[in-house]
Order: sequence, then C-alpha cells, then structure tokens
Amino acid sequence: MQRKPDNGSIIDAVIVGAGFAGLYMLYRLRRLGLTARVFEAGGGVGGTWYWNRYPGARCDIVSMEYSYQFSAELQQEWEWTERYASQPEILEYLNHVADRFGLRDGLQFNTRVTAAVYDDRTGLWNIHTDRDDHVTARFCIMATGCLSSANLPPFPGLESFGGTYYHTAAWPHDGVDFTGRRTGVIGTGSSGVQCIPLIAKQASHLHVFQRTPTYVVPAHNRPLEAAEQERIKADYDAFRQHNSLEPGGADFRTNYGSVFDVTPEERERIYEERWQSGGLPFMGAFGDLMFDPAANRTAQEFIRNKIRSIVKDPDTAEKLCPYQMFACKRLCVGTNYYETYNRDNVTLVDISNAPIETITEKGLRSGGREYELDSIVFATGFDAMTGALMRIDIRGADDVALKDKWAAGPRNYLGLMTAGFPNLFTITGPGSPSVLSNMVPSIEYHVEWIATFIEYALGHGYEYLEPALEAEDKWVDHVNEVADMTLFPQCNSWYLGANVPGKPRVFMPYFGYPQYAEVCNNVATGGYEGFIMQPAPAGE
Repeated sequence: MQRKPDNGSIIDAVIVGAGFAGLYMLYRLRRLGLTARVFEAGGGVGGTWYWNRYPGARCDIVSMEYSYQFSAELQQEWEWTERYASQPEILEYLNHVADRFGLRDGLQFNTRVTAAVYDDRTGLWNIHTDRDDHVTARFCIMATGCLSSANLPPFPGLESFGGTYYHTAAWPHDGVDFTGRRTGVIGTGSSGVQCIPLIAKQASHLHVFQRTPTYVVPAHNRPLEAAEQERIKADYDAFRQHNSLEPGGADFRTNYGSVFDVTPEERERIYEERWQSGGLPFMGAFGDLMFDPAANRTAQEFIRNKIRSIVKDPDTAEKLCPYQMFACKRLCVGTNYYETYNRDNVTLVDISNAPIETITEKGLRSGGREYELDSIVFATGFDAMTGALMRIDIRGADDVALKDKWAAGPRNYLGLMTAGFPNLFTITGPGSPSVLSNMVPSIEYHVEWIATFIEYALGHGYEYLEPALEAEDKWVDHVNEVADMTLFPQCNSWYLGANVPGKPRVFMPYFGYPQYAEVCNNVATGGYEGFIMQPAPAGE
C-alpha cells in the first residue's frame, strides 16, 4: 500500500540497532519481501560486542549455544575456538553473518536514532537521526539491546581529573596499555570481574573500589576440541531443543531436585563438581536455589568458603564475601578473579560505608582518603533493559512519550509491544526472559514471532497492530507474580534498575524461557489474542 509521507522516504520497517537482533530482523523481513533499514550508532555491526572491547570481554554462555540457529549451514560452517567466545571472536562472527547473508546494504552505521514519532493521521512512524535522516515506516522495531546504554554515575569532579579514564562499555578500539600506571577500577560486576585480572597484570598498582561484593564462579575457559564441536554439530537440532527446555534457554544441566533431598556431604560434592566444571550451570545444581532462601544459603556458604580458601589475606577475603542472596544479582563468571587479590600490586577498597566522595585532579577521594591514580576504569555497567529506549524520544498515539508511560516502570504485553504505541516492537524488551536467558535464542524467538505476526497481519489486511490495555495489564501482573515466586527481587540489582539513580525499582525480566515461549505460541495460534488489529487509518 503506497503512501506519500510529508518528509523523507517510505519503507516497511526501520530497525534500530545492528547487533544480533537487528541483523536477524533485517534478514527475516527481507525474506517476507519487505523493505527495511537498520540504523546503528556504532561504526560497525555487533551491538554490545562492538562497544565492549575491554580486556577480558567475553560471553558467559558457551559459544556453541551463544550463536544463531536459523541457518543450518551457518551452524555447520562456523568454527568456534573457545568454550566461551571472546569479544573479538563474537564480533568476527557477526561480521561474517552480515556478509554471508548480504545484509550490509541495509545497514547505516554511525547514525543514532534520536526520535521515533507515530503519526495518528497516517498510521506511520517518522524516524529522525543525528545525521538528519527523516524516514517514514509502517513498523518501528527496537533492536537496541538490553545491555547497551552505559551507566556512568555522576561522580563530582570528573572533569578535573588529570589522568585518563574509560568506561568498559565504550572502550577505545585501539586498546589501552596500563603498564606502569596507577589504576583504579570502580565496580565489580561482570565487566569488572573480567577486566580486573588482566589490568592487574599491567598496572604498577591496581585499586579496586567495591561497593557490593559479587558471587563469582570460575569459567574454566579452554580451547574447543574438534571432536566436541563435531559431536554437537552431528545433531545440532537435538542440542538446541534440549537447551530450549531449560529455564534459562541454555544447557545449565538443571537438577530439579531440592538441596535438602541429599545429605550435606552429597550436596558439597555436587557443588564442587559444578565449581570444577565452571560457568553459569552452577545455578542448576539444585532446582530450589532461586526459590527457597534456606536452599540458597547453602550455595552462598559454599562460595564464601571458596573465597576464603583462595584469597590469602583474611581481611580481604571477608570483604570479598557476598551476603546477599546467591544469584539474585547477575552471577559472574571469571578467570582468576579471586586469585588476583593475592597479587602484591592489587588493593581492594571497600566503599560500602565510605562512598566515593569526588574525583580529584590526582585521583579520587573515598572515606576521607585520597587515592592517587593515573587511570580510572568505570566498570559501572548499564542502564539495563530500558536505558537505550529512554534515550530516544519515542512518542506514540496522541503524542504520548514512552518515557512518560513508563515513568513508574515498563509496561507492555509479552515484552514485545506496549499499548498506545501501534506497530512499535521491542526485541527482548522488559517483560520477556531476555537477560535471564541465553540472549541469542531469545532474540531469534522474538524476531521469528514478530516476523510471523507482521506476515499474518498484512496477509489479513491489517496494518495497525497494538496490544489491548487489558492484556498489557494482565501481563505486567503475571510478570510480577512470577518474579515474586523467586528470590531474584530480593536484592538491589540492575534487574530492578537499582544501579541507576532515580530509576523505578521494578523487576524487569521474565523468569522461565520455556513457559514464556509456550504463552507466546498460544497467543499466536489463538489468532493473536490480546492484540488489536485493524486496517490502516483512513487519513493516510
């Protein structure tokens, strides 16, 4: 259906972001015969893997799982080199995908979308960028990523610092050499856990400023053996199907039995086996770890004892011991993280009761003491799940701003669409498994679901798609009910936005990938229950 917009060109869809989600969304829409353009703020494909180039950056899902499955040929031809793929290898993979499937002509780099405004009269989205692009599209699809909006707390005095400073999510592409430099790392989440051991090997002295200690399990990363890859590739479909039935959509080898079904000795043996195996499957040791506080405490104590056995200085070991619920914050996977604190050139600074007061010309001041530093690394994470969306001026029907509708927390239906914003989709948005799952299969599922919904709607003469407010309200209630059954909301984490000052404290992801997929499948097979579908507005 041809329309003449007021300004710019008309296409079927604008996609924001060229990471895993944006690339596959472009591929799927083209398979439907639709026109689409991808706008990407970075200088190349990759999304979070384009920006996060800090030392040690790598995935915490094994590489044979953290990859596309839409193409059997791609699965067979790509050879991963490590159990946990590093940032450079993941970026190489995504560039290969862009080239292999001829996607580059649909990608516009170094272009940040600044506004997306819905026109009630035409039923079209007007997209504006910082390069003065003005594009009009039927559909607007946000592939902006859950961990793409860097969080830099407003530390006073930063502009006065005489040294160099970096954020892990905006790392210089030519790298950083810390040799001979007095360095401070602020933050001990995943990015801090990964970069601290490597920076410590270079810096003349490293101060780690820790507000809240985190649980870190060893990665035990290693080269992937050819035989291991061949075994998985021999029946990749079965491998994927098995993983899709796991709560996190990845092979965590979940034991659905209780901590208390076994003796303390057997429980210790199982924990030790998971520790030696490494990675996030430690969470799958028992089925009640994220539901029963008493069960959770057994995992807490096991890891605290590990910390005490690894870190030689008892005071430092105790500072590193977390006491919040195990894994209610993102469980970190590291290599020699705790061992790094045995180095003579590493000092842990507990800022839980002595917050950073100011950045100074020579370093920073905490607890009344000034630490002289040549370089500061801000490993302060992201404004997760909603941050990238909130930085775009998104306005729906009646000129309502998304940031106003979501002022008290995100509200949507299935994590995919929000009432009052017709034809606007969010890939792995809040209210979906997203960060509590293997992101790539979750992305693929959403892309497939969105593409199928668009195909269905257009095939039935519908060009106006929007969730009913009642369906949205019920979904938000359901997401909260599921979260409240677990221990995830029991500590201040970025899952709740607690790391961003002023952000509403709302648990954003949905727990349980298989259950979520079942709900979404039922909605689709039921004729897209909960959605309003209409022909295009008459005033086009």
